Amino acid sequence: MDTLGYLAHGFAVAFTPTNLLWCLLGTTLGTAIGVLPGLGPALTIALLLPITYQVAPEASFILFAGIYYGAMYGGSTTSILLNTPGESATIVTALEGNRMARSGRGGAALATSALGSFVAGTIGTLGVAFLAPIVVKFALAFGPAEYFSLMVLAFITVSAVLGSSSVRGLTSLFVGFVIGMIGVDLQTGQPRFTFGMGELLDGVDVIVVAVGLFAVGETLYMASRRYAGKDEIVPLKGSLYMTAAEWARSWKPWLRGAAIGFPIGAMPAGGAEIPTFLSYAIEKKLSKHKEEFGTVGAIEGVAGPEAANNASAAGVLVPMLTLGLPTSATAAIMLSAFQSYGINPGPLLLTTQANLVWGLIASLFIANVILVILNLPLIGLWVRLLKIPAPQLYAGILVFATVGTYGISQSPIDLVILYLLGAAGFLMRRFDFPTAPVIIGMILGPLAETQFRRAMTIANGDWTVFYRHPLSLTLLTLAFIGLVGPHIWAWIEHRRMRGPEHVPGDA
Repeated sequence: MDTLGYLAHGFAVAFTPTNLLWCLLGTTLGTAIGVLPGLGPALTIALLLPITYQVAPEASFILFAGIYYGAMYGGSTTSILLNTPGESATIVTALEGNRMARSGRGGAALATSALGSFVAGTIGTLGVAFLAPIVVKFALAFGPAEYFSLMVLAFITVSAVLGSSSVRGLTSLFVGFVIGMIGVDLQTGQPRFTFGMGELLDGVDVIVVAVGLFAVGETLYMASRRYAGKDEIVPLKGSLYMTAAEWARSWKPWLRGAAIGFPIGAMPAGGAEIPTFLSYAIEKKLSKHKEEFGTVGAIEGVAGPEAANNASAAGVLVPMLTLGLPTSATAAIMLSAFQSYGINPGPLLLTTQANLVWGLIASLFIANVILVILNLPLIGLWVRLLKIPAPQLYAGILVFATVGTYGISQSPIDLVILYLLGAAGFLMRRFDFPTAPVIIGMILGPLAETQFRRAMTIANGDWTVFYRHPLSLTLLTLAFIGLVGPHIWAWIEHRRMRGPEHVPGDA
């Protein structure tokens, strides 16, 4: 009953006129961002981080969560009509959705996508509401050693999942560590990596880093690829109302997608890519219309992955709110917003910041309803956004990023850092280094250092504290398996494939 009481309190917070307007603004903006290829919720939230200096925490996070959910909805429009996934999580939607659009069933593809997103988003949000308190009870058993080991596990898994290789992911993570250490060491009072510059004694603002890497760097990268190719927009055909047969083929994939997406999204090594591909594989195996896959487009191949995508988006909020661990780029940016308010997500957040957390969760239910209303009747409006000239779009993003960053502290040094990091972000995208681990390393690196020092102080410098505690040992073992396991598996597969060449022939 405690959860239901907290949830009722959350709805009282979310239903205030101001917060409802923030929710509407977030979902509308998120849908528009999701529709525009190349832009995503991480970039948009990074651009809007400076508002945390002017707006109440509840309003900011309701806005950011609306953008996050809205982008998940809007990304399917681009995938289906343009065959250009706006987010990596909507790659699978494009496989069958675009084929449905080309065969004259684009309306049905968009409808099952929007309704599946609503069903899965609602189930996922219920999961956040009822699972988060359980995770909190588990997390309260953590001491400094366990927290350090948990962060090591998060570093390894997130770096491996977000990068094309674990080496690239860990390299980006190390860059984030270095940036996070700039400033005065709070325990010794000694400056670190400041190079004698007084402006760096307070460290580099995480908002400047987020905007530089995601907004400036991503925009420069998209602009550099502007002439790489031109996609054809498939005209929208077919009714946006689903037939009885399409409903019958969609509702089970919606539920299966939600059941797959939410738990994987809630894992420290979660994300949306794995559950969407897994959902697609399951639907292809279970479908009675296998001949439609890869030809005219199967509606199950849109319904399942879209549901998995939105359920995993909700699942990502569980480790972020209860453990302070971001498992996606967007979650990492939202975590930096918590730091702007001086709030540390963790086991006590649900009670110390009840208005914020439960108002946020309640607003997600409201956002799901708003998004269904926005996505189906207004689909023509969203398609027109694809015709915005790219130069004006990119210039607008850069201007907004510059003005927002300068508004934080009115420091020209921040602008220099912004564009230096923007250039670094461009090079990272160009050479396939993930940018999200930089933010994760910058935020969690100093926290991991603090927990490490606390554990060593309590144990009087005894290193065995990290493997004498069973939970800490388990987490470090999982981290080790996550680091070396894929390489061992690849080696075994390589040996197995080459095996017959080395088998001696009969004498």
